[in-house]
Amino acid sequence: MSLTLAPAAQDLLFREARTANTFTDEPVTDEQIRAVYDLVKYGPTAFNLTPLRILLIRSTDARARLVAHMEEGNRAKTSAAPLVAILATDNEFHEETHRLVPHAPGIKDAYFSERPVREHSALLNGSLQCAYFVVGVRAAGLAAGPMTGFDHEGVQKEFLDDDHTPLMVVNLGKPGPKAWYPRSPRLDYDDVVTTL
Repeated sequence: MSLTLAPAAQDLLFREARTANTFTDEPVTDEQIRAVYDLVKYGPTAFNLTPLRILLIRSTDARARLVAHMEEGNRAKTSAAPLVAILATDNEFHEETHRLVPHAPGIKDAYFSERPVREHSALLNGSLQCAYFVVGVRAAGLAAGPMTGFDHEGVQKEFLDDDHTPLMVVNLGKPGPKAWYPRSPRLDYDDVVTTL
C-alpha cells in the first residue's frame, strides 16, 4: 500500500469510522475539544483563512432550544448526545487576515471587500474546516454525528447573528450501542478519477 499513515490510523480516521447515532453517557471535555481544534487548525484553506466558528452546546436550556430547530429524525439523538457543536462560518473572517496572512497586508481589501465574495469564500473554506473537525474528532477517539438536517435560518436567529452562517450540527461522544447504520456503498476509483 502506498499510504504512509499506519493502517490502524487509517481505520480510526476513515475505514472503520462511522457517523454515530447513539452515544454513551461519558462526557466530552473542553480539553478534548481544545485538542481537536489544536490539531485541525492546521488543515489547509485558501489564503490560510479560518472562517470556522464552533459553538458548544452544553446547557440544558441551550440544548432544548437547539433541538427545537432539528429535523424530527435528528431530535432524539441530539437530545441524548454528551456534547453538541454548531459549526458555523464567520462571514467577517477577513478582519483576521492581518494575523493569518501577515505577509500579504493588502489581501483584506484586494480580495474580500465585498460581502458576497466573503460569503462564498466562508462557505467553501468553512465547509472544508468542518470536514477537518470531523476527522479530528475521530483522531481524539471520539465519534461524530454530523447533521445538516435542521432549520438553518432558525439556528442562525437562535444562536448566531447576521455575520455567522450555520453549516452543520455535530453530536459528539463515545459511540453507544447500535451507534452505526450498515455501511453504505462508496464509488470506486474509476467512477471518480479521470486522467487527461
